[in-house]
Amino acid sequence: MRFGVILPGGSAREQLEQALLAEQAGWDGVFVWEAAYGVDAWGLLTAIGVRTSRIRLGTMLTPLPWRRPWKVASQVATLDQLSGGRATLAVGLGATETDLPRTGEELDRRIRAAMLDEGIDLIRELWAGRSQYHGEYYDYSCPHDDLGEVGRPVQERIPIWVVGAWPRPKSMRRVLRCDGVLPQFQPGADTPEEMRVLRTWLSEHGMAPEFDVIAEGETPADDREAAAQQVAPWADAGATWWLETRWEMPHHSPERMQQVRDRIEAGPPR
Repeated sequence: MRFGVILPGGSAREQLEQALLAEQAGWDGVFVWEAAYGVDAWGLLTAIGVRTSRIRLGTMLTPLPWRRPWKVASQVATLDQLSGGRATLAVGLGATETDLPRTGEELDRRIRAAMLDEGIDLIRELWAGRSQYHGEYYDYSCPHDDLGEVGRPVQERIPIWVVGAWPRPKSMRRVLRCDGVLPQFQPGADTPEEMRVLRTWLSEHGMAPEFDVIAEGETPADDREAAAQQVAPWADAGATWWLETRWEMPHHSPERMQQVRDRIEAGPPR
């Protein structure tokens, strides 16, 4: 199992400093929140990428139906180039809670799901150096092949993690086209036992053991043994990543920033 930390907020400089501390403290990845407005996720990640050498970097997560896929593809490829091949793209439909900004984007779940599928396909085409894509929601055509060449990522295949509503068939079919799943379990079923059922299903559908399955939660900063014991059942159930979270509002208060720093400094719950 690998261990990442999700930075819940703060200024760009605060999050950059937290990311540098995470690499020093032995974490394997840093992920940042992508909101409609605020600190730009991909600009921040690229700054982190040029100041670090080891940790994986990505969003948690990108609401792809509310973004232009070619723009996202460019941002991720730029991060991948400047970080030496450490980018991960995590995508989902986008949350519609009332405390998030409203920007006039599509809210219909069925349409967003179709846009998500097309967006993933288009991004893969662009990363492969191809210059044509024609779908129902997105149409991309570029006469200059050199743009595709200079925009190629370092990694042969940048991992795409996608939210999977387990066990909904349509959502899980999308998971099988990607490189990792952020499981969205039924209420009350967010348990290692259900994670094990999901992992078995993935194996039965041809997903290799290295296919990423992500678990997340909060572990204590002041008790390393208790933190490791909390995470161990998820690792035993087949999770490949543990992402440490601190989501409670307000994300950027001095108290929350200190909590995040303390947890990062304590190191991953191995």
